[in-house]
Amino acid sequence: MNPVTTPLGRFARLSIRNKLLAMVLLPLVGVLPVLGLILAWWSNEAFDRVLITKVRADLAVAQGYFDRTLAEVGASALAIAESRALHDVLAAPPARQAALLEALRQRERLDFVNLRAADGSLRATQDGAASGHDPASPAFKASASGGEHVSVEVLSAEQLALVGPGQALAKRVAVPLVPTRNAAPTDRAVEDRAMVLLATRSIRAGGDRAGEGSGAVLGHVQAGILLNRNLAFIDHVNEIVYPAGSLPFGSQGTATLFLDDVRISTNVRLFGGGRDGGQGDERAIGTRVSKIVRDAVLGEGHTWLDHAFVVNDWYVSGYLPLADSAGQRIGMLYVGYLARPFTVLKVAMLLAIGAVFFAAMIVAAFVSLRWARSIFKPLEQMEATMRRVQAGALEARVGQVASGDEIGRLAGHLDHLLDAVGEKTRELERWNAELDAKVAERTRELEETQRHLVRSEKLATVGQLTASIAHEVNNPIAVIQGNLDLVRELLDAPARAKVAPELKLVDAQIERMRLIVTQLLQFARPTEFAGYVASVDVARLLDESLVLVQHLLAKTRIDVHRDFRATGAAATVAINRQELQQVFVNLLVNAIHAMPEGGRLDLATHAAGGEVHCEVIDSGPGLPPELLAQLFQPFTTRKQDGTGLGLWISRGIVERYGGDIRAGARTDGERGARFVVVLKAGG
Repeated sequence: MNPVTTPLGRFARLSIRNKLLAMVLLPLVGVLPVLGLILAWWSNEAFDRVLITKVRADLAVAQGYFDRTLAEVGASALAIAESRALHDVLAAPPARQAALLEALRQRERLDFVNLRAADGSLRATQDGAASGHDPASPAFKASASGGEHVSVEVLSAEQLALVGPGQALAKRVAVPLVPTRNAAPTDRAVEDRAMVLLATRSIRAGGDRAGEGSGAVLGHVQAGILLNRNLAFIDHVNEIVYPAGSLPFGSQGTATLFLDDVRISTNVRLFGGGRDGGQGDERAIGTRVSKIVRDAVLGEGHTWLDHAFVVNDWYVSGYLPLADSAGQRIGMLYVGYLARPFTVLKVAMLLAIGAVFFAAMIVAAFVSLRWARSIFKPLEQMEATMRRVQAGALEARVGQVASGDEIGRLAGHLDHLLDAVGEKTRELERWNAELDAKVAERTRELEETQRHLVRSEKLATVGQLTASIAHEVNNPIAVIQGNLDLVRELLDAPARAKVAPELKLVDAQIERMRLIVTQLLQFARPTEFAGYVASVDVARLLDESLVLVQHLLAKTRIDVHRDFRATGAAATVAINRQELQQVFVNLLVNAIHAMPEGGRLDLATHAAGGEVHCEVIDSGPGLPPELLAQLFQPFTTRKQDGTGLGLWISRGIVERYGGDIRAGARTDGERGARFVVVLKAGG
């Protein structure tokens, strides 16, 4: 065979460009689609496994609630059997027994309660006296065996009439069968049996709530809940398993109880309605499960976890077999959620994977062409560079090439020196720019540090000054208080009574001086002092604080508007009254100073989320952003004669009691500033 005509020979004669394209595009066209199909298959399987895992967990939750309800029925029967009231009426007339049974039934929220003799025969139900029994009834067998039974049982309509007489229960039993797609063939037209949660407890001599009986069996209490058309029960199961908002993408969860293969309680809708129903939205009671599910669950006793067609749509479904006390499979517990939204999501995901792989192929093909170009382009660049150098263009070079073969290395060697010089030059320029940036950054940090140091020194000086003043003022306060107490002791009763108002006024002023001293010390050492806490009505205190600035209001044309929505208990906070009044007065004075030509001052209080909000709103020029950012820092002010400490001290007072002060623009769009004092509610 001629080597030239072989595939390898033909490949060897191809240009470098065609060789590269063949080597790159062949894996893209052959391997990448296969990988895409494998990934799509795996994603589909993984997605389905996630859905099945979800419904398995949902079924476990539903089974847990079903078992708990069964246990609660048993507990209710035991409570009735041990009750003193039941022991007291064992020998009473049937009417009295029936009345008690009805009361106990309502108390324990059961559908039926009956009293049986020791041999299992009926004595009384909640509707009156009863007698006789059906030997084939599971209810009779449970009591006649003398044991303690809690189980799911199936009773005929006649057997249910014995243990739970009444039209209300009888109406719920019969379920007309509705023709259902994929169901097993049947000649039945009506399911007239009843599925009940049945509990039987013995009544023993000497037993009551005070102590369990251990004597002879006096009879039996039998109690139960009818599951046929028990919509409240099945809806509660659905709410537990699928609470509102638990399923994404608009899917809907459902729950169902089956007697054999017939839905006797369900929130599956016959006409595809929502979980809450609606007009013309009938529940699918009487429809039947598909034959394949019936054979797997009821026939073989398996738990079904898969997609299943439910009435009129596909659901991710879980079916659990239910067995009676004899171990016979009598029905199923079902939970599931609508599969359509997840199917749409899965299809979209698979399409997205396909689109990604297709886009990857396009990008790879484009990149391959670029790589092929990088093979032959250096040759052209080297030839052009040689001609330019010969013409005197010494700065000419081949330039950056993408090829890494001998041709690329040759082009690289040609430009190595020029590239090295250029790189070093660029590094020097970059280092110079970085150095300039670092110098500027360090300069800014130094200036900021200097400002902080100056501010800290000011605060330290003011703190020392206020601490010294407070110490010096405390001494004369103590002398005044001592002499005032001595005056009280020296005055006789009539004289003391005559000057009592003046003495009380002096006491109040001394207390005020002490408070001022305490506030000075708080300013000097704010973490070591706190005011005397009391229950304060902030609405009343804000109104009273307005009186203290009345002399400033009198000099202006300011209209005051009050909107105290938080009053009484809702407006009560635990705080020092004088300190909070200091905060309010400070905010009011600032608001008045902001409106020298007059304006409007709004005062408001309201309660929200365990907090009380007190608002002081003015119609002044407002707070510019540069001032708002530093408003609560010390020595920040725009008043010529201000210290810049008022808001800082006020916020410190409020924060000591777990509150805050917030500042900003008015919320109604008008010009002005708005300050909100936020305090924890509760006195």
